[in-house]
Amino acid sequence: MNVLIVTHSRDHHCTPLITRALKARGATAWCFDTDLFPSSVQLSLHADSRQQTLLLTAPQGQLDMAELQACYYRRLRIGGGIPDTVPGAYREAAQKESRAQVLGLLHSLDCFQLDGYEKVRRADHKQLQLKTAAHLGLEIPDSLSTNDPAAVREFFASHPQGIVGKMLSSFAIYEQGQEKVMFTNRIRPEDLDHLDALRHGPMTFQALVPKALELRVTIVGEQIFAAAIDSQAHERARTDWRRDGRRMLQDWQHHTLPADIQSRLLALMDAFGLNYGAIDLILTPDGRHVFLELNPAGEFMWLEQHPGLPIADALADVLIGHAPRRGAPGLLAPDFFARGKPAREAQAA
Repeated sequence: MNVLIVTHSRDHHCTPLITRALKARGATAWCFDTDLFPSSVQLSLHADSRQQTLLLTAPQGQLDMAELQACYYRRLRIGGGIPDTVPGAYREAAQKESRAQVLGLLHSLDCFQLDGYEKVRRADHKQLQLKTAAHLGLEIPDSLSTNDPAAVREFFASHPQGIVGKMLSSFAIYEQGQEKVMFTNRIRPEDLDHLDALRHGPMTFQALVPKALELRVTIVGEQIFAAAIDSQAHERARTDWRRDGRRMLQDWQHHTLPADIQSRLLALMDAFGLNYGAIDLILTPDGRHVFLELNPAGEFMWLEQHPGLPIADALADVLIGHAPRRGAPGLLAPDFFARGKPAREAQAA
């Protein structure tokens, strides 16, 4: 059995885990390092009136996509190997054509995909995540996404317990070659006098939610893996645990979610048609579970180490069909928010 892993050459942690898990089950993992395309990886799509042939030629060898049984989509870093000597306009054109070629491949595959590119990109929209989670009975923080400074000041005034600011998408800013991750930050009164940058790009603001624990819930097919960390025990991690994430790796512990929360999270995965998702929750001191976001292609490597969650094995089982798969189209029906609660959520209630 052949499984294609769509990733990049610097994905040194999760790819080996998945490759080993697939090999242990008698499957062969083919890595499509998208940053090496088109410079050192070749991809040919040949179509005529009778058939379509897809060939991937990489350092591992040549793979005919007709022999592919599953695809695990992780990351796209297309065109990273195009030489800097290529003039800017031509480099940009080459990257666009390369991206179109790879997306054409992903949309042309006939095999099972975990998860389809369109499903992942749709589920990535945080506004839709919050709306869907609330519809399914999950508590969400009061949230505001805006580029209007006046709206932020009004939102701040209406939440005396405090608010935080964050970005809608995950990205890093590079200054002089150094990566600067955009963390979640608490908004102070003096910050309200420095909101002019919003005119260049919106931000998201949320009511501050008190934390007893921060939870990372990884769902693979129908399996739920939950881990918790006490971020409030570390000064630098209280607003965003990632600020001190490396030092806190061994602090992650197994966590058991209430049955109704498990059911609602599975219903969320049903709604988006996803077989994989990394979900961030806050457990409040009074026992409420507050939904923050769903990462449809989120990382899981550190949870394999601490507290030792077998996520790679679960992914391999779903990829080769040894565990239940979620086969829904992954597009919310037009009447999703108008009709009654889905079966999973209604049962949990």
